[in-house]
Amino acid sequence: MRTITIVGAGQAGLQLGIGLVDEGYDVRIISNRTAEEIENGRVMSSQVIFGNGRAREAALGLDFWNDAPEMDTISVTIPDGQGGKALYWSARMDLPAHSIDQRVKYARWIREFIARGGTFEVHTATIDDLEEYARSSDLVLVAAGKGEISGLFERNPELSPYDSPQRAVAVAYLNGVDTRAGETPSTFSYNVIPGVGEFMLPPALTTTGPCRIAVVSAVPGGPFDVFRGLTDPQEHLSRLRTILGTFLPWEAERVRDAELTDDLAVLAGAFAPTVRNPLGVLPSGATVLGMGDVLVLNDPITGQGSNTASKCAATYLASILARGDQPFDDDFKSRTFERFWDYAKYVTEWTNAFLAPPPPHVMQILGAAAGSPRIARRFVNGFDEPRDFFLWFTDPALAGAYLQEAAGAPALEHVPA
Repeated sequence: MRTITIVGAGQAGLQLGIGLVDEGYDVRIISNRTAEEIENGRVMSSQVIFGNGRAREAALGLDFWNDAPEMDTISVTIPDGQGGKALYWSARMDLPAHSIDQRVKYARWIREFIARGGTFEVHTATIDDLEEYARSSDLVLVAAGKGEISGLFERNPELSPYDSPQRAVAVAYLNGVDTRAGETPSTFSYNVIPGVGEFMLPPALTTTGPCRIAVVSAVPGGPFDVFRGLTDPQEHLSRLRTILGTFLPWEAERVRDAELTDDLAVLAGAFAPTVRNPLGVLPSGATVLGMGDVLVLNDPITGQGSNTASKCAATYLASILARGDQPFDDDFKSRTFERFWDYAKYVTEWTNAFLAPPPPHVMQILGAAAGSPRIARRFVNGFDEPRDFFLWFTDPALAGAYLQEAAGAPALEHVPA
């Protein structure tokens, strides 16, 4: 039986670990927290999982929350700066998304991993530990890492155009959020304020039940960037109401009577989007393979973090299974990452592009979507399949051709783009 050690108990590490255990591998997951500590800790993200990611989880029997609030529609709003809306439209996704508080999800998956026969160890891994894991395992994967471990994987400057945070993100899990007029409870509201930031309000499931997550994505130093250093969760909520009242009054009305789901339901931070080289070289010369956001850390602005980690886990699982009894050498490790990068590079380019002010052709597309269900539908489904954006959205010439074709083919509105 081949032995595999995974450092990190998040989306990528747990999904891969459970998949490997199901295939008969001897799998050990190292985590710095128990399931109970995760469950009773602070929120970690806003973690929207779109349809393809949900299907990957279902294939492993990890879809434990079919009764959770779903997102079947995305609405897009750009304010006019005078208290009104310069643009608004909404469209349904082909496959519904959902958001499960990672405190709920990871704790449940850890227990499932153990129940299926995996070994779960609670320990803060060090470089010396990785050396031991490399000696005792056929393959070591690093799906989380701080301190010493974080320096193992070198930043790839060619693939990392930003060396500082482009957004400061603040999250608050809320009860008592009203449904926006004209929308349904399953609508994911997405507001864009060029030069200021973004505000999202997806439905979710948390430790106390259904809720909404207020996600502020602020241009650093701008008027949305007001959450740094806060320690009082009620002050976090107060500042959220203030900035929404100023910039997005229709969203401020929705959260007027809202309350935090719990005292640990707020989070604020910032990081630079980064792509790192896949192999970490230990002092002994042995190598470990990174995965998930250890290697590809994208800004949350497009909601791709958990989806990319899920894709990474599925790609790595397929590569490991296909390897059979052959050694997990450096060539295998590099090729395994390259297979994942064939998907992740599109997510990375698209997400990085969203961090810049929208170019004219993007504003043209968003405007056209308000009058064309076909264009709106294609845009919202791109969040589930970001590679599609490179066929029509990211390039001005391709965008122009698509808009012209879409405008000239009203009889095909019912046909998937």
